[in-house]
Amino acid sequence: MRKISVIGAGYVGLVTGTCFADLGNQVICVDIDEEKIAKLKAGTIPFYEPGLEEMVRRNAQSGRLRFTTSYPEGIKEAEFVFIAVNTPSGAEGEADLKYIRMAAEGIAKVMDHPLIIVNKSTVPIGTGDWMAEIVEEYAHPEIEFTVVSNPEFLREGAAIGDFLNPDRIVLGSTNREAAEQVAQLYLSLRAPIMITDLRTAEMIKYASNAYLANRISFINEIASICEKLGADVKEVAIGMGYDKRIGPDYLDAGLGWGGSCFPKDVKALEHMASIHGCHPQLLRAVMEINRDQRRLIIQTLREIVGTLHGKTIGILGLAFKPNTDDMREAPSIEVIHLLTSEGARIKAYDPVAMEVAKGIMPDVTYCSDPYQMAEGSDALIAVTEWNEFQHLDMVRVKELMRQPVLIDGRNIYDPQKLGELGFIYRGVGRGYEGPTVISEVKKAAS
Repeated sequence: MRKISVIGAGYVGLVTGTCFADLGNQVICVDIDEEKIAKLKAGTIPFYEPGLEEMVRRNAQSGRLRFTTSYPEGIKEAEFVFIAVNTPSGAEGEADLKYIRMAAEGIAKVMDHPLIIVNKSTVPIGTGDWMAEIVEEYAHPEIEFTVVSNPEFLREGAAIGDFLNPDRIVLGSTNREAAEQVAQLYLSLRAPIMITDLRTAEMIKYASNAYLANRISFINEIASICEKLGADVKEVAIGMGYDKRIGPDYLDAGLGWGGSCFPKDVKALEHMASIHGCHPQLLRAVMEINRDQRRLIIQTLREIVGTLHGKTIGILGLAFKPNTDDMREAPSIEVIHLLTSEGARIKAYDPVAMEVAKGIMPDVTYCSDPYQMAEGSDALIAVTEWNEFQHLDMVRVKELMRQPVLIDGRNIYDPQKLGELGFIYRGVGRGYEGPTVISEVKKAAS
């Protein structure tokens, strides 16, 4: 059993601390937000993540997981201190490191024994060296410490599984012995462990997220071409995915990427590249294509129903992805903004994100279920691909709507089936009717 402190009880910090506790370690999470810590002590987590609340309660009751607002209490017995604080985007897209600085100073001022300081936050390349300088400035000169970079690769909605069954563990440090000590914490997970230098570890995180965002923007570019040329992007993606060199993941055309990682990380990497003399054309195109996806959906809706002024539009899903209540950079925010700017009235439903959304978009009418949202609507836009949306009674939905228009921003539904039910359906890149076309070709051939 090792003694671990985690600075920051947000998404990454709480998942990291709880999972380490579940592996048998003694963990204390430190956060300066008194309300958040009070809720955590009461067994309530401040965001939605499947399975996490039960795991927090179980480990807290066992005494392996504790919470505090006090740096001295959090650090006094720790062998490892993980920093997992937010690094939001600045005015130019750069990562704002004020919380990293606060955490590094807070640790340095109270540490009274040797520590391995592990950075989990996504930070610009070179931050590990900068952090070491801050700690050295504020810490007692005789106390030894080492900074290790350990980027996280957690997906919201699947974070516990991702932590306990990782594709790889990346560690970077100028002190290999310290990195190997951190590696010991992960040995029971039986995952590949890569030890490299600080800057390479920091870059691996940015490069990974930028590549995944690139795949999504790429398939959305292909979807736009499919629209014009009469191909079905879902079938195209399946055909591409069978190629072992490509694989099937992150090839779902739709409204694009959002959330807490991809938008800020791609912006930050583009900013770093720009100020260091590079010309990151691909990264800029990836972001531009992503922005265009929301506008194309509005354009498609306008082509079908005409003016949006005075129309009631139902929004099916608000969170940036399923199985989370995270509204950060959610496509729904921009879609709703574009609709309301043209005079539309908005009704919305999401299984878990509506309370968060109310603080961001107070003028939306939030509904108790999808059917209340459909009632009297001139069109529906599917924005988040929650599993339950695939199993709605679409006959009932159609009967409740003023006009049976469905814009499928996530390609959840079968165009042919909805067409048979009488819907005016538009997906993303669904340029042909699949089996219908195939059957007509067979008839002509015979």
